[in-house]
Amino acid sequence: MSYTLMFYESQEDFAARMDPARQQEYLAGWTHYVHALRQSGIVVFGSGLHAPETAATMKRRGGEMAVQDGPFPETKEQLGGIFVIDVPDLDTALEWAARGPVDTVEVRQNLPALK
Repeated sequence: MSYTLMFYESQEDFAARMDPARQQEYLAGWTHYVHALRQSGIVVFGSGLHAPETAATMKRRGGEMAVQDGPFPETKEQLGGIFVIDVPDLDTALEWAARGPVDTVEVRQNLPALK
C-alpha cells in the first residue's frame, strides 16, 4: 500500500534551515531519518519544500482561478516536505511517521494511480 507522510514544521524550523548557526543541527535531525527510510527500500518519492512564503495558492472564485501569494491557511505550522512510501499497512506507515524529527506528521493512504 502506498502512503504519503506529510511533515509539518514551524516558522522557526524553516528559519533554521537557512541559518548558518542552526542549519547543521536542523539537518542532523533529518539525516538519520532519511537514511533509514531509504535503506528500508520503502521510499517511492520524497522531497523537502521551500519556505511557505515562497508559495502561491490557486483558489477558484466566481469560476475564475485567482493566485494568492504565500500559503493560504493561517496556521502556526506549514507543510515542510513529504515522503511517499510503500508499506504493508497503516500501522507500518504510522511507525515510520513517528520516527520523523518533527512534531506533526499527517499520514494518508494514496489512491491507486489512474490508468
